[in-house]
Amino acid sequence: MPTQARARLLAAAEELFYAEGIRAVGVERLVTTSGVGRASFYRHFAGKDDLVLAVLRAYGTRFLDWLAQDVAARGGHPLAVFDALADRFDQDDFRGCTAINTIIESADPESAAHRVAAAHKDEVVRYLTGLLASAGSPRPAELAPQFMLLVDGAIVTALRERGPGPARRARSVAAALLG
Repeated sequence: MPTQARARLLAAAEELFYAEGIRAVGVERLVTTSGVGRASFYRHFAGKDDLVLAVLRAYGTRFLDWLAQDVAARGGHPLAVFDALADRFDQDDFRGCTAINTIIESADPESAAHRVAAAHKDEVVRYLTGLLASAGSPRPAELAPQFMLLVDGAIVTALRERGPGPARRARSVAAALLG
C-alpha cells in the first residue's frame, strides 16, 4: 500500500535524522532502513529535501500536541512546560529538538528546512502566549518569547549536561519572570 510506504519512509527518516542528523543520512540509507524501494520513495517525495520538510511538519504538530497534553495533565500552569521538558530530558533517547537541530544544520535562513523549523518555534511561542494568557499573565505577548528562550536554552544545555537539571533551572527563572 502506498500509504504504508510513505509512513515507513517518514518514520525511518524521523528516527535517523533525529539520531544522526539530516546531512548524515542519504536516500539509500532511508530506503534501506524503511524497506521501501527507491522508485516508491520518489513516488512519495520529489527528493530528500521534500522528505525533510514532511518530517519537520509532522514533528512540529506532534511536539505541540504532546506539550499541550502534558501541560494540561499537570494542571495547565505555564511552569508545567519546564516539568514536561525535565521528564523528556531524562529519557535515554533524548537528542535535543528536531527543529533546533535542523536550524543548526540548515543555517541558511532562506532554506526551506530552516524556515519550517523556525515556523515551528513561532508556533510554540503562540502556544506559550495562549498558555500565559489563560493563566492570567498581564504580559503574555512579552513573556512568551522569554519563555521560548528558556525552553530552547534548556534543550541545548540538556544536550551537554544530560538530564533534567537544565529544565529545572529554566523553570526557576521562568517563575521569577512570572513574579
